[in-house]
Amino acid sequence: MKSSKNNLGMEKIQITLEPEDNNRLLNLCGPLNSNLKEIELRFDVEINQRGNSFNFLGVKKNIDLASNFIKNLYIETEKNIISIPELRNYLQQPKVFDSDTEIKNNKNVFFKFKNYRINIDKPNQLKFYKSILENDIVFSVGSAGSGKTFLSIGAALHCYELGLVKKIVLVRPAVEAGENLGFLPGDLSQKIDPYLRPMYDALNSIMGSNLLNKMIEQNIIEVAPLAYMRGRTLNDSFIILDEAQNSTKEQMKMFLTRLGKNSKAVITGDITQIDLPNAFSGLVHVLPLLKDITGISICKFTDKDVMRHPLVKKIINAYESKSS
Repeated sequence: MKSSKNNLGMEKIQITLEPEDNNRLLNLCGPLNSNLKEIELRFDVEINQRGNSFNFLGVKKNIDLASNFIKNLYIETEKNIISIPELRNYLQQPKVFDSDTEIKNNKNVFFKFKNYRINIDKPNQLKFYKSILENDIVFSVGSAGSGKTFLSIGAALHCYELGLVKKIVLVRPAVEAGENLGFLPGDLSQKIDPYLRPMYDALNSIMGSNLLNKMIEQNIIEVAPLAYMRGRTLNDSFIILDEAQNSTKEQMKMFLTRLGKNSKAVITGDITQIDLPNAFSGLVHVLPLLKDITGISICKFTDKDVMRHPLVKKIINAYESKSS
């Protein structure tokens, strides 16, 4: 193993897999390096392969985990075909990652889209990010300002850049949950824009308006009201339902059943901010129904995860103490 370090604190490490066997190497890397891209995403490293040599770039701890994983996976290639489903099964085995002390031991935890770094500052944020990598449906429930929407959108862009999905679909219930747009002035686009604006704001922060507009024009990114999802099947997509506490039971079931092949869905919401006037929240209803299903993860955030103005945490605590 060869190692070097650049001035940004990132390690460069090279490993060589023996014996050199082209068929096994193709099996390991997957079609168009799809397996390597999945491993890059999971361990937050860059991997460049030439023959049986693999060059890693990233934080040393992540590289150690990723390189050991690839060595063990190469042993498996002698007797097993490493498809994406098989790879994900291996990635979900115990001890692939260390425990949640990772954040404490390593302050520089992040993932990227283009040159924009999305930093992970809290243990619950790290759990959320890992859950997205490991599961196809993830629920994120908790306090406003804890980074649920921003991390979800950042992870979607990261997955797209790695070639794991071909499309990003961002969805919100419009006009609270009722989606009664008729009384608002303007055409449909003008009516729904205020309710989708927070998602555009997060996209703009990460990628800038020029690239965002280009990806929207190419239909790579779609931002739409929840009602527009009915009757669709979304393949090769990363789908985010934001403000899910304002979906009805029927809408939640409709959304979850849109998931197609090779797709992920992230559902975010805060059950203390339900605006439904005459219906039961689909988010509250669905969590106990799905909590024991393999492949579905439920992540919870608290006031300790709030990343907005320091007063926001105090306001949340004040409301919670008053209602208890």
